[in-house]
Amino acid sequence: MTAPSREASEALVRDRDAGIERLIEIMARLRAPDGCPWDRVQDFRSIAPYTIEEACEVAEAIEQGDRTALKDELGDLLLQVVYHARMAEEEGAFGFADVVRSICDKMVRRHPHVFGDGARLARPEDVDWEGMKAAERAQKGEHRDSVLDGVPATLSGLTRALKLTRRAATVGFDWTDPADVLAKLNEETAELAAEIGAGDAGKTEEEYGDLLFVMVNLARHLDVDPETALRRANAKFERRFRGIEAALAAEGRSPAEASLDEMEALWGRMKRAEK
Repeated sequence: MTAPSREASEALVRDRDAGIERLIEIMARLRAPDGCPWDRVQDFRSIAPYTIEEACEVAEAIEQGDRTALKDELGDLLLQVVYHARMAEEEGAFGFADVVRSICDKMVRRHPHVFGDGARLARPEDVDWEGMKAAERAQKGEHRDSVLDGVPATLSGLTRALKLTRRAATVGFDWTDPADVLAKLNEETAELAAEIGAGDAGKTEEEYGDLLFVMVNLARHLDVDPETALRRANAKFERRFRGIEAALAAEGRSPAEASLDEMEALWGRMKRAEK
């Protein structure tokens, strides 16, 4: 693809109605020899943390129901895609158009019940994602030694635990009822309590990890996303604690100047007010 002239580039960069072509050109200019010194020295590894951060900020905007913030955060996330595609194009690996073509082909391929001759499906659970992915791997000649292969190690601990247990469940390694998971949760809680009593820090950490892992399994059986549930719990804690701070500030005090009983009473008041 031939780069536009400087005049054409400048016109495109300033054209607010140009769409994705404008963003692609902006990124090309940022990465050019006379572009931004910071952008020019970035690589895939240095940009990856920003990509993860922007995805998290999209999730936060969704959680808050803030559509203006969501628009902005989706733009930031789109920039990350364009950034990675530009760096790949500079290497001669692929470009943004290849990224678009790849995902379009995948969506059509994985929705034969919409775009092909496949039978129309009525329920979300009728869509066999894992089966389609396995068929694609077989067609490419890819082999996996384990059903757990391909779950990224860079995922957050909660999300990776969820995906690992989902994979194991596809071959029957799973509890059959949420009550069984609760029983295991009680067992792990008792084991954690025993290690706390024994004073072994290493064992305590191990048992605490086991407890979290079972909690993720319980979330899966209850059809709850553990990351979403924890984000909401975090937001609730922050909202109530800020309420405590505000109530004490109205009295000219800070939490450090209040007793635990006072703060717990205020917490209870915040909790009742939310119901």
